[in-house]
Amino acid sequence: MRVLLTGGAGYIGSHIAVELLDSGYEVIIVDNYSNSHPGTIENIRKITGKELISYEVDVADAAGVGRIFRENTPDAVIHLAGYKAVGESVSEPLKYYKNNLYCTITLLEAMEKHGVKQLIFSSSATVYGEQDRLPYTEDMRHGVSTNPYGSTKQMIERIIMDAAGPGALSAVILRYFNPVGAHRSGLIGESPRGIPNNLMPYVTQVATGKLPELNVFGNDYPTKDGTGVRDYIHVVDLAKGHVSALKHTAAHPGVSVFNLGTGRGYSVLEIINAFERVNGVAVPYKIAPRRAGDLPECYADPSKASLLLGWKAELSLDDMCRDSYAYARTEL
Repeated sequence: MRVLLTGGAGYIGSHIAVELLDSGYEVIIVDNYSNSHPGTIENIRKITGKELISYEVDVADAAGVGRIFRENTPDAVIHLAGYKAVGESVSEPLKYYKNNLYCTITLLEAMEKHGVKQLIFSSSATVYGEQDRLPYTEDMRHGVSTNPYGSTKQMIERIIMDAAGPGALSAVILRYFNPVGAHRSGLIGESPRGIPNNLMPYVTQVATGKLPELNVFGNDYPTKDGTGVRDYIHVVDLAKGHVSALKHTAAHPGVSVFNLGTGRGYSVLEIINAFERVNGVAVPYKIAPRRAGDLPECYADPSKASLLLGWKAELSLDDMCRDSYAYARTEL
């Protein structure tokens, strides 16, 4: 089976590519390298010992995407391509709406034209916004988005549901919680540009001396220690969830939605303490004011994925901390 993977050279995409190749799928990666590096393709080959096809194409480019479909006749698509920095989406909203929506519409048009009916979409827990109960379950309505990035995810989910129609698509929407960690090989991992938006890469840059200290945004939330609580999932577990979802699409027409998380929330201070303990390094931090739009607590109910996909997260918080630091040290 041949799978087209958009954004496949990125942090999550590269790990999905590895799991697909190791599971016997043929992989075609399309990426414009706006937030990734061409060298990642060779590292995927090194990890798996297998070949793959790659294109440097913007998924919003209809002609380029059409050529890829004509040359490769994919059986299924896993769609990750898009801008993803929450802060940047607030300062440059039109950039995010134009790119993320155009990429999806262009891709869906190409799929329709070439008769490709299996789709996995990389969504996000941000679509839930703030809910009145925990944990978050897939039957909850979209909440009020606090940023354009989250709004694009909500809109794309709606587009896919509308495009699926009766028998037009077999689609799985995967709502990620907080991916962290890296491949044990140390060859692929998260390499954000500039000061990171997410906690774990921020922690690793402080631990490796790239940044002097970590800002902990708020310590007065109604949580166990006053800091924000999130559901962190190892990126390798997340990638394996896509392989399980791909098998699901073959037998289930229409649109299915699944959370990919562990079902356990960890506070910012718990993450810092675990990271220091596992890696034997100090992570200096200071308390800073809350950030607008941050929720006190957010974690998944992953039971639907366990029941229907046969998937569950297996790697621990210690694994997440160890692998994140190991990869960060390869970049020194």
